[in-house]
Amino acid sequence: MSKRKGSPWLRIRRIVARLLLALVGIWALGIVLFAFLPVPFSSVMVERQLNAWLSGRFEYVAHSDWVSMEEISPWMALAVIASEDQTFPQHWGFDLAAIESVLGNSDGERMRGASTLSQQTAKNLFLWNGRSWVRKGLEAGLTLGIETVWTKRRILTVYLNIAEFGDGIFGVEAAAQRYFHKSARQLTIADAALLAAVLPNPIRFHADAPSGYIRQRQQWIMRQMRQIGGEGYLTRHKLHQN
Repeated sequence: MSKRKGSPWLRIRRIVARLLLALVGIWALGIVLFAFLPVPFSSVMVERQLNAWLSGRFEYVAHSDWVSMEEISPWMALAVIASEDQTFPQHWGFDLAAIESVLGNSDGERMRGASTLSQQTAKNLFLWNGRSWVRKGLEAGLTLGIETVWTKRRILTVYLNIAEFGDGIFGVEAAAQRYFHKSARQLTIADAALLAAVLPNPIRFHADAPSGYIRQRQQWIMRQMRQIGGEGYLTRHKLHQN
């Protein structure tokens, strides 16, 4: 009797284990392939698209146009580093000092401040939005994976191509075309800082109608871009070369 009662649970456990192994295999394959192939879409893009359809917004299209680092203004690369992760070239995926400073704090924007560009890339590409220990644990493992396989330049390239800049707007090329009617290569320092300023919450903040807070943040980001070394910072760390 005990074997009969236990066998359905055993089968369920085996199915769950196989599904988890398959998911890990898909993630591992994605990390390897996207080390050199363009990323066609991200999990966050899929999530946004499905939510839009389920809510009846059939006109919504999660849009992104892949571009190489050579096709992105160096100001844009510098802006996201200056605003999001100034230790990006040095860390191995995690900013331990920033994490320690926000432990126990429930504020979403401060928690984002503890997330490196590597963590945000892993989350945007493979996981879902929201805050939970399960997601953070998976994010940590995926971050270690991309930090091991990808170069810092590649992480930055993928991040800039899948980051959400507005409602249905993903990637710096789509954002540049939508907000400034120019290519990502043509973005100025002010353009780049403005786009970076909305990243903490691109649904709440708008690059095409910036609030006073976003304008202040834009100015702060430009100051930070100059203080960390300007374009020379990118060249020194082999993150961008025209």
